Amino acid sequence: MIDHRHVLGLSGGRDSAALAVYMRERYPKIQVQYFFTDTGKELPEVYEFLGKLEGFLGKEIVRLNPKRNFDFWLKQYNNFLPSPQTRWCTRQLKIKPFEEWIAPTLQACGEVTSYVAIRADEDRAGYKPTNPGVNVRFPFVEDGLNKRDVIQLLEESGLGMPAYYRWRSRSGCTFCFYQQKIEWVRLMEEHPKAFEAAKAYEKTALDSGSPFTWSQGESLEGLSKVERVEKIKEDYQRRKERLLKQRRLNPLLDGLDTDENVDELYGIDEVATSCIICHK
Repeated sequence: MIDHRHVLGLSGGRDSAALAVYMRERYPKIQVQYFFTDTGKELPEVYEFLGKLEGFLGKEIVRLNPKRNFDFWLKQYNNFLPSPQTRWCTRQLKIKPFEEWIAPTLQACGEVTSYVAIRADEDRAGYKPTNPGVNVRFPFVEDGLNKRDVIQLLEESGLGMPAYYRWRSRSGCTFCFYQQKIEWVRLMEEHPKAFEAAKAYEKTALDSGSPFTWSQGESLEGLSKVERVEKIKEDYQRRKERLLKQRRLNPLLDGLDTDENVDELYGIDEVATSCIICHK
């Protein structure tokens, strides 16, 4: 039994991967255990990137699988979809497997230090442990690293950005409810089978009286209609042109004006839409 474990959760996304790179290079003496809570509903690009990251780290990324999958919990919640108001997916499929994984150490009166990839330019709290034996640290905040630093870490390591950033703003499940409408359109184009699966979940939920759809105020059935898709793309393009024009006026942001690096293009408020463990 290790009496003090150092753990770092990976989402398959940009920030957590950069933190793994940073810990390996900046704090090589710390024996970090890397883990990924796998819901079984992740994007294929996530698994691909995790494989690359595992090769770079030269260490196993432990896959934590919930004892009961998404379909089980959906039935327990009367087919009501998870939403920003009821994030049962995060609680049941992400947090509980993590807490069960570290439980033996805590039960033996050991300690756990969890390293979380919140950046210095963000204002959000992240995962809050209830056990006093868990200490959460934010190396990027402590050392003053921002989004530009994170991207540079990934580029210089040779890993680069996860492939899904070409069309999506963050990691998480295939049908993450934090996706913006343009991202649902892109999911339909990039992974049509996954989009159809999300539509099927939504139909079952609506038939069961769920007040939530995956995309706020609009069903995927309506969102996927040709004329609606065209409107979503037009709105996105106008927002992109407006925001990129504004950003060019700021020399400090030079080099960050790409789709995957301009969160405002997706209408994202990182404080309001933080999924604690899985989104970054």
